[in-house]
Amino acid sequence: MKIQKKQRVVVLILAVLILAAAFLIYRIAASGSMEKTLNQYMTCIEEKAYGEMYAMLDEASRNRVSKEAFITRNRNIYEGIDAKNIQISIILEDKKEGQIRYKTVMDSSAGTIRFPNQAEFHKEEGEYKLSWTDRMIHPQLDETGTVRVLTLKGERGSIYDCRGTMLAGKGTVAAVGLIPEKMSKDPRQDLKKMGRLLDMSVSDIEKKLEAKWVKPHLLVPIKKLKKVNEASSSTVEMKNEELQKQLLKIPGVVIGDETSRIYPLGEKAAHLIGYVQGISAEELESRKDKGYDSYSVIGKSGLELLYEERLHGIDGEKIVIYNKKGNEIAVLAENPNQDGENIKLTIDAEIQSALYDTYRKDKSCSAAINPMTGAVLALVSTPSYDSNDFVVGLSEKRWKQLNEDKAAPMFNRFRQAWCPGSTMKPVTGAIGITSGTLSQTQDMGHSGLSWQKDGSWGGYRVTTLHEYSGKADLENALIYSDNIYFAKAALKIGAETLAENLKRAGFGEEIPFAVHMNQSQYTNDGKLMKTEIQLADSGYGQGEILVNPLHLACIYSAFRNEGNMVKPHLEKKEQTEWWKEHIFSSKAAAVIEDGMKKVISSPEGTGHGAATGGVALAGKTGTAEIKASQSDTSGTELGWFCVYNTKGSEKNSLLLVTMVEDVKNRGGSGYLVNQYRTILADFMPKDR
Repeated sequence: MKIQKKQRVVVLILAVLILAAAFLIYRIAASGSMEKTLNQYMTCIEEKAYGEMYAMLDEASRNRVSKEAFITRNRNIYEGIDAKNIQISIILEDKKEGQIRYKTVMDSSAGTIRFPNQAEFHKEEGEYKLSWTDRMIHPQLDETGTVRVLTLKGERGSIYDCRGTMLAGKGTVAAVGLIPEKMSKDPRQDLKKMGRLLDMSVSDIEKKLEAKWVKPHLLVPIKKLKKVNEASSSTVEMKNEELQKQLLKIPGVVIGDETSRIYPLGEKAAHLIGYVQGISAEELESRKDKGYDSYSVIGKSGLELLYEERLHGIDGEKIVIYNKKGNEIAVLAENPNQDGENIKLTIDAEIQSALYDTYRKDKSCSAAINPMTGAVLALVSTPSYDSNDFVVGLSEKRWKQLNEDKAAPMFNRFRQAWCPGSTMKPVTGAIGITSGTLSQTQDMGHSGLSWQKDGSWGGYRVTTLHEYSGKADLENALIYSDNIYFAKAALKIGAETLAENLKRAGFGEEIPFAVHMNQSQYTNDGKLMKTEIQLADSGYGQGEILVNPLHLACIYSAFRNEGNMVKPHLEKKEQTEWWKEHIFSSKAAAVIEDGMKKVISSPEGTGHGAATGGVALAGKTGTAEIKASQSDTSGTELGWFCVYNTKGSEKNSLLLVTMVEDVKNRGGSGYLVNQYRTILADFMPKDR
């Protein structure tokens, strides 16, 4: 037994000796290999083991550069360029000279970096040590050179109108700043005044002045303001100019120009164009792989949001070596920037502005289209807000004012569906003729100013505003906007036929347009009118009928296009597309258009006030009652006006639709007709 134990001990000792010898041989081989030393050095870079890298340097190198300086230099460069996947391939190894020539390939934040290099070694205590200089990092880098990572800014695309007028894009704003050393010795009163003028708290201004980077001589940014437009005489612009004059009286205040996203039309197109702001954490999380970072701006509403992917510019990056004089020595890698797309709309800035200016004091919405092509020329909602306020920085006070304003300036009215009132009458008439249930020459009989079918209606009666002589036919019913005629017409058409034809005209479906619009409806539940009273009311645009203004403009285009309804678009198209074909017969379209011409041309027509010399117009007014019940007498009214030129060419046609809230006791739809005179005179194409 003892002999066996001794044999086992001997075997174990021999095994240990063999392993020790193998390890010693490995260490000697490793220490004797320049290639392995170089590979180990490169591995340490990725592992960020800069201290271990320093231990591989020869004595002369360590005497020349301290460990701290070495670590700082290498960390700043390699981590600054985000060096990864570092690989070397040996070109030539000369042990006699102690040199290795090799090629380096690595990934960086700006792309792949490739370069040939050379390493020199000295043997110290039996091991190869690196003779290190800055050229180990890159052969064109010396101890005085620097490596910089430059951001190549990807510009956000601009938005233009049909004539090339910028609606959103690069411009300048006024940057208000403070130079601490030029402020008053006791600046408390100045800061209070500044806070009052800028709608900021004193504490917010002080926080900016107390930032760690602030020096007495440096300009500290405080707030951005809209740049003063000296050519403008508007009240808002004058207030802005006076504000900046008052700020410049405060010691230390400086106002300069700063590049920014701007919106030249301001509040005139805010609901359409929208605005950008800094990206939120949630938005960044979902877009971090699409060229966004924490400094990105992103569309928050309107077309800025809708076209975000197309407008967004992607930053590039460039890694450059500079010498001590600041001259560029070498570009190590470059990832080009990608500018966002410039988008040209069908919108006409002049029509957009004119509609806004005309109704800026009202709660209104307007849509303007070319009825022959479907090009959308304007989409306006009033009152409005200024998109520029969101870019320069909206104060909490201003945000609260906008949201608490009873006129709801943040509410986008052109996206909603509204009770159309009498603007629905041409649609009812066209459906009647198309379906064969209504004759244009049939006399429905006069019923005075109120009417009911029979006693089953109880106390409910349809009322109208005008009595007239002559037949109670379709033409006169349009001219005088006779509610009773169209109530009777709806009963003749019938609920099923009316609903079926309204569906054919796009009711109850999404409007095929870039900007989401609320659907038009003929009943709240999408089913048939439940009673004869509801059916009769629907005939003249009451009941549960709701119509989006852009949709209504498209429906009216069918009167101009032999019954075909254009598909609206916001960017130029080479050919006209129909949203719906033959929603009305060509005969019905012609009959209704003739009637609407007389609404404008006849002295008795409700739209006669809009008659413009030299232009053949067709149109329809509308006043919709908004009340809680049939017996409600305290409700308000919506006013409508739809009008277009009948002789324009495909490139020379214009159809306008406007709705104004609260026109009761202001002339009803007549208020809109009067307001339209200047717009029609300035923009409606003359007959050719």
